[in-house]
Amino acid sequence: MKIFIDIIKCILVVFLLFIYAVPSHAEDLRIDVMEAEKKRAEVLQKAKLEKENAAKEADESRKKILADKNELLKKIAEIKAANKTLKKDNVNLEQKISNLAVIKADLSAKFSDMEAMMHELTGQTRIVAKDLDDLLSRSLHSALTPGIFKKIKPILNKTIFPGMNDIKNMTDILFDEIKKSGEVNIQEGTIINRSGEEVKADILTVGNFTAAYRLKGKEKETGFLIFSDKSCRLFALSKLPGFFLTSKIKKYMEGKSDAVPIDMSHGAALRQLTHKTDLKQQIMSGGPIVWPILGIGVLAFMIIIERFIFLKRVHINADKMMTKVNNLASQKKWDECINLCKKGQNRPVPRVLLAGINSRDAGREDMENVLQEAILREIPRIEKFMSTLGMLAAIAPLLGLLGTVTGMINTFHAITFYGTGDPKMMSGGISEALTTTMLGLGVAIPIMLFHTFLGRNVEIIIGQMEEKAVALTNIVCKGRVQTNS
Repeated sequence: MKIFIDIIKCILVVFLLFIYAVPSHAEDLRIDVMEAEKKRAEVLQKAKLEKENAAKEADESRKKILADKNELLKKIAEIKAANKTLKKDNVNLEQKISNLAVIKADLSAKFSDMEAMMHELTGQTRIVAKDLDDLLSRSLHSALTPGIFKKIKPILNKTIFPGMNDIKNMTDILFDEIKKSGEVNIQEGTIINRSGEEVKADILTVGNFTAAYRLKGKEKETGFLIFSDKSCRLFALSKLPGFFLTSKIKKYMEGKSDAVPIDMSHGAALRQLTHKTDLKQQIMSGGPIVWPILGIGVLAFMIIIERFIFLKRVHINADKMMTKVNNLASQKKWDECINLCKKGQNRPVPRVLLAGINSRDAGREDMENVLQEAILREIPRIEKFMSTLGMLAAIAPLLGLLGTVTGMINTFHAITFYGTGDPKMMSGGISEALTTTMLGLGVAIPIMLFHTFLGRNVEIIIGQMEEKAVALTNIVCKGRVQTNS
């Protein structure tokens, strides 16, 4: 192929020489022909050499191609043998794939069943863990067991599959809580006292219902504890229990008593103690009208005490004394009658009788006038402060009514400014209105009762003076008639 290309090249050269040659002179043409012949000979020689080389190369290529052909045939035979083996292996593999597909389908069905079972088991485990978490958040013993919530936290995490250790911890916590809910235990722990400080105290837990504490050292204090589910801590009740409950708790913690108060409502009843207002707090919520009512109550109480003491001091057994006076008067022993009356001259009845005995020589009418004058002189001392007490009994409920009116005015002012959306805004005025009414009636009713009682005693004393005065007049006049006859 290369030889043909060289020949074509030579022909092209000759053709070009022929085209560009200028046939001007014959010599130049002859010379050119000779040169062309020479070049043609060279080209032929070169073409011959190239032909020989090409033939040689073609022979070598033929031998190489033949060798390559044999090698390819050998490889093809090997490939065919390998292909036959692969086909056989492929058939075996397809059979295995078919068998594995059957096994895979069986395993997939089993896996689906197991996965559904595991999902159900995991769900039930987390439900139990959530219930346990709620139980611990309301349990008194959680405050005494630090880190208990961390043990069930992995189970509540939905991204983590709970392991057997987690389930075991949950089971242990549940059974431990069941055990503690039926125990009474005293142990030292940390609480938040009524001042908001952390202190060490002896803590009494009665099941899962009630917790009490006892402080040592300078602050000797005993009271109930409230469990906070938000901070998981025990807080001392802001208001100490009464003396009876406190003594019960102390005696039980010291082992001197078998009974201890329990709040079965898990702290609800104890919290009501903090909201329960005593008499002082109720009075302070009544507004400025409370103070005049209290002033009236104090003044009336002082008057009542004074009248009780006075009437107790002037009280005398008038019948017994009058019997002695009658006996002495009938025997004309006037000096002894005067001495007997002087012994009790700090009392109204003896003073009236003494005035009557001193006027025994006067006429009946004059004697009666003297006795009546003595009685009238004693009545103001006996009835002292009684009208004041009645006036106070009338003023107290009127002041309570005034407080009711002012409280309702404040309530209507609150409604005007803030509306009725928040009842707390109206509670102050309503509390003031009801408190003053209650306090006014609470002061007026006892004053009226004591006023009636004291008034009855005053009437009795006045009646005794009048009765004994008439009796003395009759005795004196009767003795005078007997003497004249």
